[in-house]
Amino acid sequence: MTPKMKTLALGFAAVGLALASPAFAALKVGDKAPDFSLPAATNGKVDTFSTKVALKNGPVLVYFYPKAFTGGCSLEAHQFSEAIPEFQAHHVTVIGVSTDDIATLQRFSKETCQGKFPVGADTKASVTKAYDAQMGAMNMSNRISYLIGTDGKIAFVHDSGDASTHVSALLAAVKDMH
Repeated sequence: MTPKMKTLALGFAAVGLALASPAFAALKVGDKAPDFSLPAATNGKVDTFSTKVALKNGPVLVYFYPKAFTGGCSLEAHQFSEAIPEFQAHHVTVIGVSTDDIATLQRFSKETCQGKFPVGADTKASVTKAYDAQMGAMNMSNRISYLIGTDGKIAFVHDSGDASTHVSALLAAVKDMH
């Protein structure tokens, strides 16, 4: 391989790593969290989820995930459903957000989330974009979670492509808030 070809190969490898790595969250601790309302399904029933309304009851945990019924997303949703009693003990409302349609999320909320928390349909990715959670140029959410304090500001960010780390990291952050 010529030196020029090696340089090009290294450049392409670096771009590939950058695209495969989780995004760096644009929203930082202390930033005002964008308010949103989305159609959301809980145990198959559709309602509107509003951060303004939810924050009146305590902190809100917004977790973005790429696609319902995929390996990592199903694992993460199941872990959240198992941990809901711990989040509720700290008065934290959990909502999952993806760009899936509401019909898909009705099934996902029953089958994978066990009916324990809402999953919001951000089909136009407007909330995903507002939270800088968009996966590259695709109309999909990246795997990133935000804990919003009752003051409406970001209290904690967990930005990792590893679905297995979100629930434990967020529970630790919730416990540190109190």
